[in-house]
Amino acid sequence: ADGIEDCRKACGGHGFLVSSGLVELSNTYLQSCTVEGDNYMLPQQVVKVLLKLVGAMQSGDAALLKDHKGTDMEYLIAPLMTLMKQNGGVPNKSTFVLPTTNGNAQDFLDVSTILKAFQHRSACLLLDVAMQLASNMAKSSAQQAWNDCLLGMARASRAHASYILLRDFYNGLKEEENKSSASCLGPNEIQVLSQCLTLLGLYWMDQYLEDFLQNQSILTGSIPHLRQAILDVMTKLRPDAVGLCDARDYSDFRLKSALGKFDGDVYPAIMESARRDPLNQKSADGGVGMGYDESLKKLIVGGIGEYKNGLSGTVSRL
Repeated sequence: ADGIEDCRKACGGHGFLVSSGLVELSNTYLQSCTVEGDNYMLPQQVVKVLLKLVGAMQSGDAALLKDHKGTDMEYLIAPLMTLMKQNGGVPNKSTFVLPTTNGNAQDFLDVSTILKAFQHRSACLLLDVAMQLASNMAKSSAQQAWNDCLLGMARASRAHASYILLRDFYNGLKEEENKSSASCLGPNEIQVLSQCLTLLGLYWMDQYLEDFLQNQSILTGSIPHLRQAILDVMTKLRPDAVGLCDARDYSDFRLKSALGKFDGDVYPAIMESARRDPLNQKSADGGVGMGYDESLKKLIVGGIGEYKNGLSGTVSRL
């Protein structure tokens, strides 16, 4: 829904038209954020499961820890273990820092390095929640302590989900690449989709930069390199942007958008959509025919008109 809204704004006033198709798309996808009710419900459920991993590691129970191996939480075990060992378990900073070299934009273009940074971000935020919850429970009720951690839970849940999405994207491309001739994707397609993956990771890194700065997995001096890397990937992707959109092969009938027409003939399509609108049809049963000629036309046509009501007159300039 956020991406659709960004596209609508990028289209200016045309994006606000119903004929753009973006309005209907936005209304369709907006419900996804709230279909389960409170937007904090799902993050709480995610973090509740993740906290079980933290508890298993703190207890040192090998059997409990074994239950989490082979799950989507397994990636957290190594960074959490390292964080718990440093400074008595206080997660003051990540043990992984970008850039790993002397520092340049190129270091941010390696997908495996980006994934590692997301791993440590997720581990640091999760341990923050666990320690905050333990601290709050020592001075308030369990319910109040839990409620006081909701903002941190939302951040930790988002960090975990972001890593899972990036990891699955990366693994999916690797699987297709290893299939070689049996893959439905050729080398060119895999290269472009890898650039999309890199851009997505860097975009999220920039969007939630405070998380990475908080645990110091990115240093302040490296921010210009991060943003330069984003520009570099966008430059590489720009020639393929139209091809990526057309690859889904949506028909004009299915897309229902004057702005997204395959032939690119946008403005005639917008005008035609306006002509077909029932309010712009002259009709004895409705549309603009009823009262338009008698009252409105003389005010609008030509840009100036005079409408007199009884003895007093008012001039309208439209």
